[in-house]
Amino acid sequence: MFTKRSLVGLAVFTAAALSLSACASGDADASGSDVDAATATSVSAFGDLDGLIAAAQEEGELNVIALPDDWANYGEIKALFEETYDITVNSADPDISSAEEIAAADNLKGQDTAPDVFDLGTAVALDSLDYFAPYQVANWDEIPAENKEESGLWVNDYTGSMSVGYDSNSVPEPTSLDDLLGDDYKGAVALNGDPTQAGAAFAAVGLASVQNGGTLDDFTPGIEFFGELNDAGNFIPVNATPATIASGETKVVFDWSYNNLAQTEVVDGWEVTTLPGAVYTSFYNQAISADAPHPAAARLWQEFLFSPEAQNLFIKGGAYPVTIDAMTEAGTVDQDALDAVGALDGELVTPTIEQSEGAAATLAEKWAAAIG
Repeated sequence: MFTKRSLVGLAVFTAAALSLSACASGDADASGSDVDAATATSVSAFGDLDGLIAAAQEEGELNVIALPDDWANYGEIKALFEETYDITVNSADPDISSAEEIAAADNLKGQDTAPDVFDLGTAVALDSLDYFAPYQVANWDEIPAENKEESGLWVNDYTGSMSVGYDSNSVPEPTSLDDLLGDDYKGAVALNGDPTQAGAAFAAVGLASVQNGGTLDDFTPGIEFFGELNDAGNFIPVNATPATIASGETKVVFDWSYNNLAQTEVVDGWEVTTLPGAVYTSFYNQAISADAPHPAAARLWQEFLFSPEAQNLFIKGGAYPVTIDAMTEAGTVDQDALDAVGALDGELVTPTIEQSEGAAATLAEKWAAAIG
């Protein structure tokens, strides 16, 4: 059975929205200077937010990974964090997958260049809990219970809908999955990554499953669709990126709405459509690395990401942040940005934790053979 989620009206929120920018100019609380930031599970461990800011500024750097500037507006988010707190953001390997984020943490463990924080698809996050440190942001109560692990090992941050971007100068607009099996799309259709490793590609198979007679309990119909697409000569095993879209190598791309929409601004003829029927959504997950070389900066990053300032920047980038209901109630949502993005309407389907785990197992077993 589908799990349906409305991004408006999930719950009634009572916590006041947190504003971080105004705090940056305050006097630092020295009480945070003697704290073991790596074990801090909330801002109270530092005394207050000023104490956390002071500890993070003493570290002076933050290592992020797999955050392209044009993904959900992360470029502007990273820049505002640097400007607000005078902390250098080192952004590594922006185009790698969620699974490769975890591999990087293994390879760089104990080094100053190891990732401090992760931004992960659900299947990888659930399989990587030992890599995370628990932390609850100050506005924890504004995040619905179903969008967070109870101790703060992972927290949903933003979502979009799975869409199809296409080069309107080369191919017609697809109106169904079946259209993509036709001759107009020979050697044209790609995913953003490998669905056994990348959240966006995982979601594309999920969308194909619910639109191909299946449910989120079994991704087999989606795998079978991409197998048919491959047999027709229409699927290409190229990881779609802004570069492959700009060059025309990938003329049709299954990807999150915010990613495809970003390309409409820079690629002539690139357009986006949402196929009729079920609308697949899935939040990405924030987590702090248990091995973070800058543990205070990692925690300040989380506080910043879940503040209205950064959550509104996700909206500006075409994504829907997890605290959108709380911000709407508090009057802190950027209504102009939300109006520009539009409502996330339709029969919204999102896999549960159990469905994500089952789908990951099914993909590991069947994907390579289907498109091999």
